[in-house]
Amino acid sequence: MLSAEEQAHIAQVWDLIAGHEAPFGAELLLRLFTVYPSTKLYFQHLGAFPDEVQLLSHGQRMLQAVGVAVQHLDDLRAVLRPLADLHAHVLRVDPANFPLLIQCFQVVLASHLQGEFTVEMQAAWDKFLTGVAIVLTEHQR
Repeated sequence: MLSAEEQAHIAQVWDLIAGHEAPFGAELLLRLFTVYPSTKLYFQHLGAFPDEVQLLSHGQRMLQAVGVAVQHLDDLRAVLRPLADLHAHVLRVDPANFPLLIQCFQVVLASHLQGEFTVEMQAAWDKFLTGVAIVLTEHQR
């Protein structure tokens, strides 16, 4: 459960990146594929060497889902149920990959927001994204 202060930090960060979902998401995917090449297994539809358009498109879809979660912090299970079913039953994503994605997203946030992304914001986003990952993988347990 997120405290009111943590929810405020999450909203603050989202306000800074809203409207930039495509480039942030593309960078997130590029970092994920570069640092953890085994994760490409779950993105085979993008091909072995995804181009910028593919990264921007899929990155935008990913971060739009994060934006929906930000808007429904108190009801993540309900709002993310379709994505949880997709990741568990269709894509069969290994839950061990979500912490890798979270780490890469935190790096993207820190590199772009720099001083605006405080330690407290990072802690709130880590807790939030971990909660999202738990909801997305709970059907696999």
